[in-house]
Amino acid sequence: MTSSAARTQLFHALHQPGPLALPNAWDVASALVVEAAGAKAVATTSAGVAWSLGAADGDQLARDRAVDLVARIVKAVKIPVSADIETGFGETADDVAETVRQIVQAGASGVNIEDGLGAGLRDIAEQKERYAAAREAGKDLYLNARIDTFLRQVGDPATRIERTLERAASYLDAGASGIFVPGVTDLETVTELAKGIAAPLNLLVGPGAPAVDELAKAGVARVSLGSGVAEAAYALAKRAAEELLTQGTYSSVEGGLQYGELNALFK
Repeated sequence: MTSSAARTQLFHALHQPGPLALPNAWDVASALVVEAAGAKAVATTSAGVAWSLGAADGDQLARDRAVDLVARIVKAVKIPVSADIETGFGETADDVAETVRQIVQAGASGVNIEDGLGAGLRDIAEQKERYAAAREAGKDLYLNARIDTFLRQVGDPATRIERTLERAASYLDAGASGIFVPGVTDLETVTELAKGIAAPLNLLVGPGAPAVDELAKAGVARVSLGSGVAEAAYALAKRAAEELLTQGTYSSVEGGLQYGELNALFK
């Protein structure tokens, strides 16, 4: 499964019925590790990508550097790749379209585009225009529309589900393929969201969240770890550095991948 068109077709199919489990990667090595572990697809984490390239998360990374990283990952793995492109790397809908065109040229099968803006959310009509532009630029791409109502705790909690469903319907009308709602994992709310969204529902998971099979029973089609794996990797780097510098010992690096195993992934 090597052609971009074939990978994209497969990526769409993996959401039906799902659940598609995506351990997020942030560079070529982590993507190869994810593939070797048996993942059916690999998704990038915008935070991990930005950090690895010397930028903060939150639309601080230059578009060309993000696209180059995606292209490198696509070239290295045989499975579909979905790219987290933050809010689209641009102020206007045309900017978002240009980003998507470049991501398609890089060979990605999907993108995540978020609707957060500062501490709140972008105007729903404006965001719908951005998703429509993304769809026009990537006609076959899996377009995952991220809704940050729960992650940013926007508005009255009593109406948060309603606001999320309103945004989901608007974004699907603009051409989104699926809906990503990070910041919520309680099964009652998840079930209500899954029933109210006429497309695959993606959730952000991590410690404390229900297991994948429980979320699947609630109607979830896709789960992803987001920046969690990158954060854990950098936490290990911090522990190892502190142990070496303060205690003069090295136990923190026990259990790591063997040099030969990791190096062989690049062959």
